[in-house]
Amino acid sequence: MIGDNSPFNLDGKCAVVTGGTKGLGRAIVEALASHGARVHTCARTEADVDACVAEWRARGLDVTGSACDVSSRASRADLCARASDLFRGKVDILVSNVGFNTRKPTVDFTPEEYRALMDVNLESSFALCQLFHPLLVKSRDGCVLFNSSVASLVSMQSGVVYAMTKAAMNMLTKYLACEWAKDGIRVNAVAPWYINTPLAKQVLADPVYAKAVIDATPAGRVGEPEEVGAASAFLCSRAASYVTGQVLAIDGGFSVNGWKPPTKKLPASKL
Repeated sequence: MIGDNSPFNLDGKCAVVTGGTKGLGRAIVEALASHGARVHTCARTEADVDACVAEWRARGLDVTGSACDVSSRASRADLCARASDLFRGKVDILVSNVGFNTRKPTVDFTPEEYRALMDVNLESSFALCQLFHPLLVKSRDGCVLFNSSVASLVSMQSGVVYAMTKAAMNMLTKYLACEWAKDGIRVNAVAPWYINTPLAKQVLADPVYAKAVIDATPAGRVGEPEEVGAASAFLCSRAASYVTGQVLAIDGGFSVNGWKPPTKKLPASKL
């Protein structure tokens, strides 16, 4: 447990995390709650939310949840209203985590696929910030955290529209950090590389692909969800009280790796 006087302690903080039942969202919920925060999370399927909440509460974590489709304006408004009622009109931490990807060549994207990625990954984050701003202001020590991606920092050839949404999210992070500083609200983002989530494991099941990922990662491995959760909890804590407008790559060094020369010995150069 975190000590009462630790800058990492989140006791008394109220947090909302979207998409918190699986993958990175789940890891973030557990990290915040383990550090003492009261957390309300959501997912599209009520049964998934109920099952996770029951498990968390059995472990002594103060987590509640509700069904929410963040791409729906009405559903977002309902989430904000629930959080306001639950936390008495004040939210300290908003984590916009929901996102998905469609991998295909740029020329093959349909207008519907483009719109869906923009709606879920980007527009929902922007709209949630607008909705929750009054609740974050009342905190006087508010924090917004976006789940971006290293695809926003370097070309990963993983789908241009996904990368566009995350790159725009990075700029949203920087603009809001400056605009909302006067309101006592910090705004940051995490940008993970391949992490051992159920979705990533489907891709990493291909040994050739997995080797290419690991070879491109100086740390020599993929990340674990708990590592993203821990970094997220740090950014939401007093330990990061002077950190805002930042996009933190959680990638084992992937985004700064650059070109690596071949391992075999090269012939000596001659003039």
